[in-house]
Amino acid sequence: MNSVTVFKTRAQGSVAAPVLVLAHGAGAPADSPFMELLAAALSAQGVTTVRFEFPYMEKRRQDGKKRPPDRQPTLLGHFRAVIAEACAGVDGQAGVFVGGKSMGGRMASILAAEPGIDDSVRGAVCFGYPFHPPGKNDRWRTDHFQSLCRPIQIIQGTRDPFGRQAEVAARDLDALDNVNLAWLEGGDHDYRPLARQSESREDLIHQAAATAARFMTREV
Repeated sequence: MNSVTVFKTRAQGSVAAPVLVLAHGAGAPADSPFMELLAAALSAQGVTTVRFEFPYMEKRRQDGKKRPPDRQPTLLGHFRAVIAEACAGVDGQAGVFVGGKSMGGRMASILAAEPGIDDSVRGAVCFGYPFHPPGKNDRWRTDHFQSLCRPIQIIQGTRDPFGRQAEVAARDLDALDNVNLAWLEGGDHDYRPLARQSESREDLIHQAAATAARFMTREV
């Protein structure tokens, strides 16, 4: 943990705020524009975020060379270590949650399905879940939803190529215990709206943050 880059954004006007340990997606770092906007929006909703980077992204930050994501065991092991540090000393009434953008959210959901997940973790929040690779609807990444030990909140753009609303609805995933789905009208994988929409990307991110905050408040 000594070399991990952590970005902490404290909740506005809240003493015992929920803490969201927030992982980045496959291709962008913890301080990407999306993650910065999301952390600020969550702060305005009374949520403290702790953003971190997986080992491959840390290496890229050090030498500037792009790398593919680490293998899943490495990603999950690193995530667990960050969670343990984030949970240490946190007021039990505040509640700790795990979450992430795209790949980071998928890793958080896998942790939420582990029987040995830290008792302090109340649930997971996934921003733009990668239900399947774009154009590969035969490769769904939802088998572990059947075994969730904590509730998860997925916040998805309706035209996200990693899982559009119609195809996700056809699988009836929100009928599963512990799975909650919310949709951002017109949003893509990065919550960019259609050009004709009145909402901006920032508006959709603020909608996502409000949904996430309601979920966390309810689970606390």
